[in-house]
Amino acid sequence: MLTKVEVLTASGTTLALPLQDVGAGFLVKEIEGLDPVKATIVSSPFGTLDGSEYQSSRRENRNITIKLGLTPDFAFTSVQQLRRALYGYLMPKADVLLKFYMDDVLFVQIQGRVESLETPLFAKEPEVAISLLCFKPDFVVPTSVVVAGNTVATTTEQLIEYPGTIETGFLLTLNVNRTLAEFVIYNRLPSGETPSMEFVGGLVAGDVVKISSVAGNKYASLTRGGVTTSILWAISPVAAWINLFPGDNYFRVQASGAAIPFTIEYLTKYGGL
Repeated sequence: MLTKVEVLTASGTTLALPLQDVGAGFLVKEIEGLDPVKATIVSSPFGTLDGSEYQSSRRENRNITIKLGLTPDFAFTSVQQLRRALYGYLMPKADVLLKFYMDDVLFVQIQGRVESLETPLFAKEPEVAISLLCFKPDFVVPTSVVVAGNTVATTTEQLIEYPGTIETGFLLTLNVNRTLAEFVIYNRLPSGETPSMEFVGGLVAGDVVKISSVAGNKYASLTRGGVTTSILWAISPVAAWINLFPGDNYFRVQASGAAIPFTIEYLTKYGGL
């Protein structure tokens, strides 16, 4: 269960909000916006056909709201002091990182901007209403997962069990130890589809190839003799930028000849808590 929320500011200060502890003067009354966000789905009608045809979909921004009660001890803190303390962490426009702890263990985090902080001065029961907008709606496990493997000359697959609820991109690092003309990355998805990405380009021992399919940071690079250059030209223009999807993913990097070691590194994403 959710036991604590932390707010980390851009300056490095942290506000801890335990859900069952008012020792710091703040009582977490309510947190909303942790469910999966609404999707916008686009479809198009066709002439005389009934209904419409699905075109695309996207998920909207996440709006997290937090309601805090102010519980001063009146010996060392007052309501006004607690309000001012919150201003230092959650002033509107501030960029903050929210960390969510499950059973006292850091589970996921999400970046957000403070939209509003409302704290009526003349309320009978002093409380604070905070609204944050998260433009990337996924909750992300902060520790990356690294999976090691080797290229195969057959159709042998490597099982990757992805526990997240939202697909995620990855960084593939291929440590070339021999001459290699081409290779193909495959991932057979839980749905049965098998997208592929073909690489064609002359590689030699000592080369390090990195291919990132992370949304917003897709690239392909080659490091040779200490110099790194882009090699997007070596990726087939019809290639799929492969993601890992929730469930069992059957992954392989297929290349003729002896095995070449590689790693894939990814972050686990959740659509809701």
